Amino acid sequence: MTSSPQTAPAHTPDTTVVPIILAVAAGHFLNDLMQSLIPAAYPLLKQNLALNFTQIGLITFVFQGTASILQPLVGLYTDRRPMPYALAAGMASTGVGLVMLAHASSFAMVLLSVALIGLGSSIFHPEASRIARLAAGMRPGFAQSVFQVGGNAGSALGPLAAAWIVLERGQVSIEWFAGVAMVGMVLLAVVGRWYVQVGAGRALARKARARDATAMPPGVVRFGMFMLLLLIFSKFLYSVSFSSYYAFYLMERFQLTEGQALNCLFIFLAAVAAGTIIGGPIGDRIGRRRVILWSILGILPFTLVLPWLPLVPTVIVAAVAGLVLASAFPAMVVYAQDLMPQHTGMVAGLMFGVAFGIAAFGAAGLGVLADQIGIIAVYKICAFLPLLGLAAFFLPDARH
Repeated sequence: MTSSPQTAPAHTPDTTVVPIILAVAAGHFLNDLMQSLIPAAYPLLKQNLALNFTQIGLITFVFQGTASILQPLVGLYTDRRPMPYALAAGMASTGVGLVMLAHASSFAMVLLSVALIGLGSSIFHPEASRIARLAAGMRPGFAQSVFQVGGNAGSALGPLAAAWIVLERGQVSIEWFAGVAMVGMVLLAVVGRWYVQVGAGRALARKARARDATAMPPGVVRFGMFMLLLLIFSKFLYSVSFSSYYAFYLMERFQLTEGQALNCLFIFLAAVAAGTIIGGPIGDRIGRRRVILWSILGILPFTLVLPWLPLVPTVIVAAVAGLVLASAFPAMVVYAQDLMPQHTGMVAGLMFGVAFGIAAFGAAGLGVLADQIGIIAVYKICAFLPLLGLAAFFLPDARH
């Protein structure tokens, strides 16, 4: 009697393993929920430690910069020597950083705490994205969107957690979220076991297929990556202006309370989470280049009018812009992996690393600029960043 045919497809590299995609997405949700407490707690930290906008920008710089430098290196290493159980270790680093942040009584202690959280991020993102790609089968855009929407959903809940828990009970309550890290460690250990039992074989099959495929000319790959990095610069510099300073903008322009401003930030980040799930599947159908083009350049009318609107239209237009803009990044990651199919982990690490790096330097620069000319003027300048979306017209076709 032959073995059951139903079990075979789960071991073929073209089959989409939805439970593993959902598991890494859930891990991404928990990881980014913890990390989002950093910007969500900025108003509290600014008050408790008497910080200025430049120091707020430096906190983001250290957090995002740590992840930016290490993520491509982690991805490059795990392409050669996978470390699926390192996902749990990264989650532990984030938990330790949160406990330290809860008890930080100086600016230097805050920087050390967020550096540990950035270290956890640098371990998690490239390896989790690589495993999501392995589990994707023939639906990489879908897998990348589900993976990223988990992270964006966690980021969206961060302001609510800060408004309802941290602002109500003080900075020390941040350590409560270290329990989330323990749940994530258990979940990601299960994902690591799947990789050891099944995923490693799928990885070998995909590498063999990538070697047999016709490689794109190196010049085309370099040009495509350069254009892609330019687009990432536009997207994430505009995005960090919201994740780091949107609450301050609303508080200064419309005299909102901290809680009200964080609720508005949640609306924006929830729209970002919704937009993320759209970009990948649409890219699977119509091509990544079109999604990237219309998601970045398409928000220009919204960004130009946003600094001049009253409160309610501001919140609505910001949410629409966030939704459209967020659809670009899943398409960007898969597009880059299509350009370099033999190095999916390194490419994912590079994409997340560059995104974090731009956010790091951008947040620091925008903080200095806000101290000089005011946060409202900063938003008027950032409104023109989506013009760089014109670079998407020059992206080569990587689908084949």
